[in-house]
Amino acid sequence: MARAIWNGYINFGLVSVPVGMYSATEEHEVDFHQFQRGTSDRIRYKRVNERTGREVEYDDIVKGHDVGGGEYVIVEREELDEIAPGKSRSLQIDTFVDLDEIDPIYFQKTYYLGPADQENASSYGLLRDALDKTNRAGIATFVMRGKEYLASIRADGKVLVLETMYFADEIRDPAKELGDLPKAGSGKQLKMAADLVEAMSGPWRPKDYRDSYTDRVKKLVESKHKGEEIVSTEEEPEATAPTDLVSALRASVEAARARRSGGQQTGAKKTSAKKAATKKTAAKKSTAKKSAAKKAGTKKTATKKTAAKKTARKSAAKKKAA
Repeated sequence: MARAIWNGYINFGLVSVPVGMYSATEEHEVDFHQFQRGTSDRIRYKRVNERTGREVEYDDIVKGHDVGGGEYVIVEREELDEIAPGKSRSLQIDTFVDLDEIDPIYFQKTYYLGPADQENASSYGLLRDALDKTNRAGIATFVMRGKEYLASIRADGKVLVLETMYFADEIRDPAKELGDLPKAGSGKQLKMAADLVEAMSGPWRPKDYRDSYTDRVKKLVESKHKGEEIVSTEEEPEATAPTDLVSALRASVEAARARRSGGQQTGAKKTSAKKAATKKTAAKKSTAKKSAAKKAGTKKTATKKTAAKKTARKSAAKKKAA
């Protein structure tokens, strides 16, 4: 079993539920070290005093905040620890909200919450089932690794899931970041774009997707290790010109519908083939039964004839003896 990265209590009302927090996700990527080109010399990073050029020990480093004009306010780690919010190990739920009301942009990272002990497992299950039944999430705050987090706690099957979230002032305004954005679409183009979305719609199946880039990186490393060379034939996409947009949308809708109907026909063909195979098998069994019955009937007839001949021979022998 994995080791909890945080232990504490979910608090709501007068109820406290002891829980442990576990990582719910992991990233898979190829690790690389840094080298100086043309050599096997590794690149290392050191904490160096920019004035003396000498390396500085970790314990001799303090933090400083720039207040402008080349002036810094120096803060010790102990001072930061003293003002760290919420030293109690608490996930304090302030309110419960409808899950559908939370914009996904606020979600940051996912963790599992598990019951800390079997003695209080029932209270854990009760909270989980109540959240599932009401389709709500508890909005809480907690402290982990010297930082305060906003979080949502929701039910997912048999487990409680915690999502760390961004605070409202951490979400950037798209108008300030991007400037003027296109106006709402209308007319024929919008209808065709909506038709394309519908034609390409389907169920969410996470297993259908794979990190193909990491696969290509692994293949690159393996090929270079063997002394081979990989030549990429993939071209970068080009933007569709506004004058070609309608025709591109129309062709895309037709292609998407053809793929969908093709998949349905394939499914229908498989069903028909299965039925045909079943009928064929049934016909073979029926023919086999008839053949067996015929053989059995022939055998019985032959047995009767043999018995009749034996009886006739016995009768003739008796007459001669008389």
